[in-house]
Parts: sequence; structure tokens; C-alpha cells
Amino acid sequence: MANTVWRVFKKYLKKALSKTNIIKKASIHTLRHRFATHLLEKGTGLRYIQEFLGHKKSRTTEIYTQITNKGLDKIKSPLDNLEVDDE
Repeated sequence: MANTVWRVFKKYLKKALSKTNIIKKASIHTLRHRFATHLLEKGTGLRYIQEFLGHKKSRTTEIYTQITNKGLDKIKSPLDNLEVDDE
């Protein structure tokens, strides 16, 4: 089974790279990593991602929070709504 997955992955990776000028190493782990990052970017909670990936420690899953900055511009500080009286 693992060999079949690897062969299919290599076939489609080669096909994808031939259609672009991108030269990048990739592996099955790359797919797993991107899957987790996309889940996080779409708002999936870390606990769910941890469960999907089979991580025993939440620290292992927390690595993905360092990879993406998506949504940072939407975070508002409570201080943004603070009204200051000019004296």
C-alpha cells in the first residue's frame, strides 16, 4: 500500500512540476503538512487538527501556528474601541 501511494504521489508531482517553472522538493509528508496548515487557515481548531494527525502532544500540532499568518489582519485589539477624551 505505501509503495502504491508513493508511486502515485511521484507521478502526479512530476506532472504538476512539468506544467510550472517551480522546482521544489516534496514528499508525502509535505502533503500532510499542507493539509494541516490549510485546516488551520480555514479556522479548524488545533485540537481537531491534533486528532486528525494523530499527534499525542498538542505542542507538536502547535508548530503549524507558526507557519501561517492568515487572519492576523482581522484580529482587533480591545484598545481599538477605547474612547479617549481629549482635554
